[in-house]
Amino acid sequence: MAGSGYKDYFKVLGVDRGADADTIKRAFRKLARKYHPDVNPGNQSAEAKFKEVSEAYEVLSDSEKRRKYEQFGQYWNQAGGMGEGVPGPGMDVDFGRYGNFDEFINDLLGRFGGPGGASGFQSGGFPGGGFPRGASSARAPINLDAEASVSVSFTDAFRGTERTLSVNDERVQVRIPAGVRNGSRLRLKDKGNLQPGTGRRGDLYLNLSVQNHPIWRLEGDQLKADLPVSVDELALGAVVNVMTPDGEARVTIPEGTTPGRSLRLKGKGWPGRSGRGDLLLTLKLALPKTWSAEERQLLEQLRQRRSEDPRRSWLRSAVL
Repeated sequence: MAGSGYKDYFKVLGVDRGADADTIKRAFRKLARKYHPDVNPGNQSAEAKFKEVSEAYEVLSDSEKRRKYEQFGQYWNQAGGMGEGVPGPGMDVDFGRYGNFDEFINDLLGRFGGPGGASGFQSGGFPGGGFPRGASSARAPINLDAEASVSVSFTDAFRGTERTLSVNDERVQVRIPAGVRNGSRLRLKDKGNLQPGTGRRGDLYLNLSVQNHPIWRLEGDQLKADLPVSVDELALGAVVNVMTPDGEARVTIPEGTTPGRSLRLKGKGWPGRSGRGDLLLTLKLALPKTWSAEERQLLEQLRQRRSEDPRRSWLRSAVL
């Protein structure tokens, strides 16, 4: 068709001469769908029209070819406009190698090299004036999924929260459920990368990182914390106030408890699919930075009256 004389490609696509690239692409997609041979089986007139609009788009979607076309009119081809990549009147299209129309159109847009060609598709025209024959009909799927990292506070991870994210110039409301963990992955359907020319869109995956907390830590399924206690509370036992994620509570420290022992509070731990886990409080001996004179006097009396050497069994066992 390119060799049969001047064609008004703007008229072929039904657009104004000042139409921008997006307008030209939309017009081409509309006409390509209308005249595609799969939609019009056996209709030679529709196939010819399809080739005509393809030729028009190939020229007008290329800024250099369009410039020469507008500058030289019917003689633009002699100015080096088309080249071997232009689908001419003998263009032989192997439509059978495409699984569906969208796949064909996306390949066509990508090969023309015009705006909207999907990333990952090769461009450069149709070698020999047509689609290459012998290519496999199975095309590797384009991965349109996207990933993003989101940092949440320990409190938000425990209680759940909502975030507003900016995704591809779109504001998206995201619900982060209670009980997410460091490394949790959330899927937002149809919020990933957009494939130009097809309207297809992948999913967006959010990789969550949970910020550390000064008191609480999550180890596996267990919510844990260290609970500072005094010498007398360990030795004599006590009922002390503690903080849990649900507020204050009272726990009992048994008499004679050794440092490092854990107290379990059932149902006060991390949220999970089957409910709340347990909270483990590990007792840590907290010695004062300074002792009062009275405290030091009592400690001296304790040392003098101690009934047992704490290292006796250790010394015997340590002999090699």
